[in-house]
Amino acid sequence: MSHIRSEVIVKGRVQGVWFRQSTCDMAKEQGLTGWCRNNSDGTVSAIFEGDEPAVEFAVNWCAHGPEMARVDDLQIKRTVATGEFNSFEVR
Repeated sequence: MSHIRSEVIVKGRVQGVWFRQSTCDMAKEQGLTGWCRNNSDGTVSAIFEGDEPAVEFAVNWCAHGPEMARVDDLQIKRTVATGEFNSFEVR
């Protein structure tokens, strides 16, 4: 199965609601590599690499996030996986 990469930017109430840690936990459960981080403009960015079904699961999960989050917009950029990550981490 081929690996893919999706880069997402999540807008809404996504900081201070455990979004990054929940994303990290979910990504690890899905066997994905990459990272997520808070941005200075109040958004969260994430990069997911892995098998296509797992990456799509992660992107769909980001459309709602953890229980306390409110996602207003999700920007998605799909590209070819680079294989540069060994694990998934919060930055």
